[in-house]
Amino acid sequence: MPTKTIPYQKTGYFSRLICDYLAEKDALNPLYGNFPKLKNFRKQIEQKEVFSQESRELLVTALKKQYSNVDASTTTRDNIQALADTNTFTITTGHQLNLFTGPLYFLYKIFSVINLSEKLNKEHPEHHFVPVYWMASEDHDFDEINYFNFKRQKIQWNREASGAVGELNTQGLEEVLKTVEHTFGASENAQFLNTLFAEAYTKHNTLTEATRYLANQLFKEYGLVIVDGNDALLKKAFIPYAERELKENLSYKNVTETTEKLIDLGYAEQVHPREINLFYLNENLRERIIERDGRFFVDETELSFSKEEILKELENHPERFSPNALLRPLFQEVILPNLCYVGGGGELAYWFQLKDYFDAVQVPFPMLLLRNSVLLLPFKLSEKLKKLDVTVEELFLKQHELKTKHTRRISEIDIDFSQQREHLQKQFKELYTLAKKTDASFIGAVAAQEKKQLNGLDHLEKRLLKAQKRKLADELERLTAIQDALFPNQSLQERTKNFSEFYVEYGDRLFSEIKQNLDPLVNEFTVLGLDTI
Repeated sequence: MPTKTIPYQKTGYFSRLICDYLAEKDALNPLYGNFPKLKNFRKQIEQKEVFSQESRELLVTALKKQYSNVDASTTTRDNIQALADTNTFTITTGHQLNLFTGPLYFLYKIFSVINLSEKLNKEHPEHHFVPVYWMASEDHDFDEINYFNFKRQKIQWNREASGAVGELNTQGLEEVLKTVEHTFGASENAQFLNTLFAEAYTKHNTLTEATRYLANQLFKEYGLVIVDGNDALLKKAFIPYAERELKENLSYKNVTETTEKLIDLGYAEQVHPREINLFYLNENLRERIIERDGRFFVDETELSFSKEEILKELENHPERFSPNALLRPLFQEVILPNLCYVGGGGELAYWFQLKDYFDAVQVPFPMLLLRNSVLLLPFKLSEKLKKLDVTVEELFLKQHELKTKHTRRISEIDIDFSQQREHLQKQFKELYTLAKKTDASFIGAVAAQEKKQLNGLDHLEKRLLKAQKRKLADELERLTAIQDALFPNQSLQERTKNFSEFYVEYGDRLFSEIKQNLDPLVNEFTVLGLDTI
């Protein structure tokens, strides 16, 4: 089938906050800056032009050091050097250091920033735009990143882990490689994946180095620049903001106020702010900094500092201070000449809590763009859907709703009591009128009888549907098998499956077709038919 798009609100998989944002509801306007439309990038450029030359030179120096042992493309190295120029800006996404990229949406994030950068380079040739992948190397939740799924198998790296995941050594991944080689098979595409895994995870010392190698190999031809924020030189630029965090609890005050506005509008809080939104980072250690009675403690340790001591520690060792999920966006925007952050729905939800804080510290707030979301639809499954006369949009329904809808469609008898309900309600409307004229005390009895009879119709309809579902079980099983294949565990494919499952079958064409068919500014869910590959 050809590529098609579906409005996010019709998929049932995106929050009201994200759907309202995409609809540009007025109530949300105070929570973000410029909406991500092509025409608005001019205004965003003007806001970010304040980015200092000193910061640019520091960034280029740090990146050249990070890339010193990387086989980067000429395009990527040119992009790094271009960041020293005042007319160069970045389009950024971030992602955890998931084993072998983790879920499919890693690809969609990266291609979103690559495609948007290319689109902007054509639209604004007087400027230069660089796609950036910010590695979440300081995260500490190892259980979220230590596996990936291939078909129905979970391929997992088991080890003890503490501290920032990016600093973990790659010990134990030789054993995972054996599983990978056995699982992927011996085809040409599988051999490429086996080699890629081996080169990334058995020839690099840390998870950060392995992830940088992997992402560079997959995307270097597009000029992707990979940034590791866990860098002493980059963190030096963040010292003034970390100092205010320790002295004034500024993020807590501002984010709390913004979060209250968000809750008052009926939306949920995504991330809860703490009094100090910094971790203390050292070898095998990443724990919260907590202030009590004027003294600063590192949670779960015996480390503590006076106010003067912790400020001196920050000045001498900025690399030991790690921003949490709420402060990391500020760190990123201080470091990069960034115009737009591209993220998933959950990520954007916590960015909406930050606008007032950014204003308070006088850092331009970036555009927020929902990354592309994609359903890869293999040709065989597409053909099966056609035979069942089911649209791909219907597959986004909850499974019980899908089965009920399809049963009604193919049933030889019409199991829809809507007309009977309308007829019954008309009759009771007349009874209500009669009761009012006779004795108003009968109205309650009429209402009870109406409810009883409507419930009876509902119960009968459900029994008939259940009977028909049994009769049509074979076809319904074929339909639910298709949905289960495309929506594993009733979740979006992109959140569960790994790119390797599709690469084994389609090879490099998978990447080229994804890139070619994703428009980062379309703001709709993409269904990509793999018969086009």
